[in-house]
Amino acid sequence: MSRLLRPVLIGIAASFIATSAFASASSVPAGYTPDPALKTATMSDLTKRIQAACADTQAQLQGGSKQSFLRACGCYASKSLKEFSDSELQEYRDTGIFNVSARGKALGAIDACGLKRPL
Repeated sequence: MSRLLRPVLIGIAASFIATSAFASASSVPAGYTPDPALKTATMSDLTKRIQAACADTQAQLQGGSKQSFLRACGCYASKSLKEFSDSELQEYRDTGIFNVSARGKALGAIDACGLKRPL
């Protein structure tokens, strides 16, 4: 019996681990497709994209116009990208979303630039 039970238990454990890993590793919304232009964007283009997204988010969080957050969001975009490792930057280019380690660095940049953290 133990010869039969062992492979079954191993299969169940492997299935559980894989399912848990996929569920916890993905912060990408269902149906999301990253912009293919990220793959070839210059650092200047990436900075502008992150700055614009930041200004949109800050305007929603704090009220006011997007324009009023451009300077602080420029600070945030520059600091974030300077802190990212090559692999974090590549993952952003591939997915359009900051991975876990890049997110931590981005939160530090939000604080350093005097912005409000998103919920």
